[in-house]
Amino acid sequence: MKKLTSEDRLRLMKFVCSFVWADLEVKDSERKFVTRMAKKLHLEGAEAKLVQAWLEVPPRAEDVDPTTIPREHRQLFLDTIRDAITADGEVAQDEWENLALFEQLLGKH
Repeated sequence: MKKLTSEDRLRLMKFVCSFVWADLEVKDSERKFVTRMAKKLHLEGAEAKLVQAWLEVPPRAEDVDPTTIPREHRQLFLDTIRDAITADGEVAQDEWENLALFEQLLGKH
């Protein structure tokens, strides 16, 4: 994660937030996971506020295009998203389907 640029860190969090919204509900455990990730990525100020806003209203679908993820970061994004959707101890069918599709789009299937 240390190799991520500021833009890539925000991109990662945008994807994570979009995935925790897959079941149309952000649970407390998911919210805590996202907050911990933002801190781990050293997001502060305006960047942290953006992440919190994405927990209130999901990012627009057109803003989470998997083709924008640099190839060298794709596994990290996939692993982090998998961690995010399992953070609440239960994974909705929509979340699994979205993860499988994401994995295919990244060429990781």
